[in-house]
Amino acid sequence: MPDTKTASRELQRPGEESAATPDISRLQLLLEDLKSCTATDCRSPAEMAARMETVGVTKAKGDSLTLSLLGILAGFFIGLGAMFCTLVTTDIQIGFGLSKLLGGVVFCLGLILVVLAGAELFTGNALMVASRASGKIGLAQLFRNWGIVYFTNFVGALLLVLVVFYSQFWTLDAYKVGANALLIANAKVNLPFWTAFSRGILCNALVCLAVWLCFGARSTVDKIFAILFPITAFVACGFEHSIANMYFIPMGIALTGQAEVLKAAGITTAQVANLNVPGFVNNLIPVTLGNIVGGTFIGSIYWLVYLRKERAAQAIGCRPWLRNLITRASQEPQRISYTPDPEAKALRAILARARDDAHFLTQLTDSPHEALKDYSLSPEAKAALLGGDLRWLESRIGTLDEPLRTWLTSRLSQEKW
Repeated sequence: MPDTKTASRELQRPGEESAATPDISRLQLLLEDLKSCTATDCRSPAEMAARMETVGVTKAKGDSLTLSLLGILAGFFIGLGAMFCTLVTTDIQIGFGLSKLLGGVVFCLGLILVVLAGAELFTGNALMVASRASGKIGLAQLFRNWGIVYFTNFVGALLLVLVVFYSQFWTLDAYKVGANALLIANAKVNLPFWTAFSRGILCNALVCLAVWLCFGARSTVDKIFAILFPITAFVACGFEHSIANMYFIPMGIALTGQAEVLKAAGITTAQVANLNVPGFVNNLIPVTLGNIVGGTFIGSIYWLVYLRKERAAQAIGCRPWLRNLITRASQEPQRISYTPDPEAKALRAILARARDDAHFLTQLTDSPHEALKDYSLSPEAKAALLGGDLRWLESRIGTLDEPLRTWLTSRLSQEKW
């Protein structure tokens, strides 16, 4: 079994350094896979966070055609899970809880296909916020990926609806399968806005946790079990998934004109009055927004826990307003009226170092006394820095302009330098 250094030399031959640079994310993933060949345990959460960030960069840099094709596949795959769930829960007589449980288990087919076969799913891509938080991708790249994938997921789901409708799948069991599909869709379009929104949050929190667990998996079996419980939970609890609804609701709309299906469902045309395109849109908007909130919450929390300190420099770099404030404080001291004494110079040097040294910036938060030991500061000056006494600081280095005052107040009060 070759070690990672040998693999790295084979992948990057002499003269190919510049060509390999854009593919560094792919190289990192490959090296991780090589390491996993000799490992049997799951990756640690810190390794999972780094992998989440790297995968997000790769997704953001994907070309439009590839994203579109993989997005169509994901919509199709999730629709297959929804179709399977509809069949299995038709005329089931094992009790409410167990029927919901079984429906959730079979729905897992959709995400298993997405993860193992390879596809781009909008809800899972909410975790790309970690790459954005580190400054490794731009906001435009994030929204580009989400936009392309969301639209093509819809295309894939509608393609499956078309094929399933003409396959007469809904006529099975004397139209009871169609009746079940109709009732599922009708329930969704009649949800109030905030109910749909809240269920969307809970749904994608669980979906993104399933994807997060897959980052720690090292085998196919690991990934299947990582997916099984979170996805089963969201389906069994009746939470709302925007991409699944792109199959469920259009399928229900297509069946509203089938008299046999309405009869099997025991409902009239008036009772499915909201099962139409406006009803579909009214469901999709709050569910999609909820999915974004739930998914970005999971990605953001894990970024804050495992990547925040290590990516401090990137986080500042991707926020021009914060970078400019630090630069102004350290490179344009003429904007500040100050008395030229050694202690004032030391205070300005601290701001200058915070601009350029991410490790020092982190140390100011975690170990302020250790970070300040090399500076000639009086106990009073150190106490002012640690306590956030902006009035005292201005008495030594002069009155700061308003943007810098606001920034320093935030840093000193919230992070307790």
